[in-house]
Amino acid sequence: MILPRRYLLRTFGLTAISTQLLPIAQTNLSPQTIIKPRRLQVGDTIALINPAAFSYEKEIQQFFKVAENLGLKVKVGKHFYDRYGYLAGKDAERAADVNAAFADDSVQAIFTGMGGWGCNRILPLLDYNTIRNHPKIIMGFSDITALLLAIHARTNLLTFHGPLGVSSWSPFTVDYVKQVLFDGESVTMQNTKTVKIETIGSGKARGKLLGGNLSVIAAMIGSDYLPKWENSILFVEEVGEEVYRVDRMLTQLKLAGVLDRISGFVFGQCTKCDAEKPQESLTLAQVLSDHIRPLRIPAWYGSMVGHIRDKFTLPIGLQVEIDADSGTIKLLESAVN
Repeated sequence: MILPRRYLLRTFGLTAISTQLLPIAQTNLSPQTIIKPRRLQVGDTIALINPAAFSYEKEIQQFFKVAENLGLKVKVGKHFYDRYGYLAGKDAERAADVNAAFADDSVQAIFTGMGGWGCNRILPLLDYNTIRNHPKIIMGFSDITALLLAIHARTNLLTFHGPLGVSSWSPFTVDYVKQVLFDGESVTMQNTKTVKIETIGSGKARGKLLGGNLSVIAAMIGSDYLPKWENSILFVEEVGEEVYRVDRMLTQLKLAGVLDRISGFVFGQCTKCDAEKPQESLTLAQVLSDHIRPLRIPAWYGSMVGHIRDKFTLPIGLQVEIDADSGTIKLLESAVN
């Protein structure tokens, strides 16, 4: 299912709900030790929730087989199959599934079914105290970026940018899920030989890994649900956005001061981002050069992150080292306990 995210983000952005904050939404925490969730083990129960767009039942069926092969049992959220227009139920219902999954002691981790749009709408409804006091793996990407960044910003809990329930779960993808979430390895993420990178700025850098979907991050700018960007490694990915829109969103990050604070930059894959009129457009490489090269930081384009078949599992909030010449992201410690 493909949703018109550009329209949805523009029409129903976080600004529209910023005046409806509930007392439950705490402010950003002062810097402190990160919270690592417990690692996954064979026999664990995971919650499957849909905090954003709805998914058709047939789209998610393959995930139950994947979970079985990983030795996991699945507990489906109460409102997982609900539908409210393009959303998987109303805001209060989707938020309730998130809160319930963290509060449920029989659940060891939380996987998300679908991206699309909707997570920004529920950020003020989440119980961040419960999340902090019941730390668990939570994973997804695309629109789930909002959930991952907000939870990390409000609780210091590491969250995970990885496959959705509707993802392909290729052997490559499953292998990184196992290494990061089950085995707790300090793994080095490196593209396969067939997926080339383009270095923008040479060198290595260390910092806290932060990022996700570019348009979602841009829609959150100005809110209280983003982490501090100082000395971080920013990674972004995108889908279905023409080059000029990528340019606009990177400009927004620049004007907001985000790009001036980071110590490294990784652009993943920009899937289906070709210009309608290439002869009248800049290339993505030109846009990235214009915005990132002047920063004089290690940076590259082409990491296996995004709306693609084979993808990494990236811990948001963990210290990493990147090498822009080899295109690697090295975890400096385990992301799970």
